Amino acid sequence: MYEKYYGFKDRPFQLTPSPNWFYASKLHKRALAYLQYGLSQGEGFIVITGDVGTGKTTIANQLLSQLSKDEIIAKQIVTSKLEPDDLIRMIASCFNLVVTEHSKASYLDAIYNYLKRLHSQHRRALLLVDEAQNLPLASIEELRMLSNFQFNGKPLLQSFLLGQNELNAIVQAPNMEQFRQRIIASSNLSAFQLDDTKAYIQYRINQAGGETTMLQDDCFALLHRQSKGVPRKINTLMDRVLLYGYLEDKQQLTCEDIQLVIEEINQEIANVAPEQSLPSIQQPQQAISSQTTLSSTLNSVIEEKLRLLQEMDELLKKQHKALQQREDKTQ
Repeated sequence: MYEKYYGFKDRPFQLTPSPNWFYASKLHKRALAYLQYGLSQGEGFIVITGDVGTGKTTIANQLLSQLSKDEIIAKQIVTSKLEPDDLIRMIASCFNLVVTEHSKASYLDAIYNYLKRLHSQHRRALLLVDEAQNLPLASIEELRMLSNFQFNGKPLLQSFLLGQNELNAIVQAPNMEQFRQRIIASSNLSAFQLDDTKAYIQYRINQAGGETTMLQDDCFALLHRQSKGVPRKINTLMDRVLLYGYLEDKQQLTCEDIQLVIEEINQEIANVAPEQSLPSIQQPQQAISSQTTLSSTLNSVIEEKLRLLQEMDELLKKQHKALQQREDKTQ
């Protein structure tokens, strides 16, 4: 909406991760270097962790954009709470493998034969597992077992794990010692400091073809404080700021403009209806009562919406019938 107004060739703060928008902060450079180092080793695990929105997936996409398909076949999966057998099936599916029997043994055999075939072509497979903190311990152990696939002493599959900070606790579990011994490098992404927040915003504006002078210099401290230096939060906030500037016909944005947008966002959050909020932690009996009330309220809302939909449907039918009769008269 505001792209043409500011002379952007694209939205500078879109949420979808893209290699073209990769900002290499010091920590991101280090994490990417670990991934590249892991590739050069061709074995073991690389583990990249960080809070939500700190750029783990962006780094993975940046790495994938640099790979040569003539050497490495890379696939990325985003995991939910997959049990080991389901994980094996997902891995087989992401490499487009077809099995005749839907048993774990058949899937493992198909994966192994595929990896050997790549090896004979002087290529290898790379698996990036995003949101790896969702995996049960048994599924992470299954990944370790897949790393045992070898041919003539050469590992056939390498895996990179990307996950939120909870993944660190999972990896440090007492029964994960064998997995930890396979980790050749790990890195943790944290939020930006003020300097990086400013550089990140200016980089994105430049990449989109805009002028960084559109933001007064004192805006960056406020943007950093509100977003806590988390790239995804910066994107969300800046997107709203630019929309505000477009609607208010402002080519240059001030600290006061940023504050107005922040207050507007906070007001929207404060205006969320109580019945749409999750019940707070209460005593057991109070929690049950609260959940019952919430369920009753939601049911009432659903029933009301269904009633309105039925009324709209009846109205549309009447309008259609009237139009049909009018057409019949004109014929």
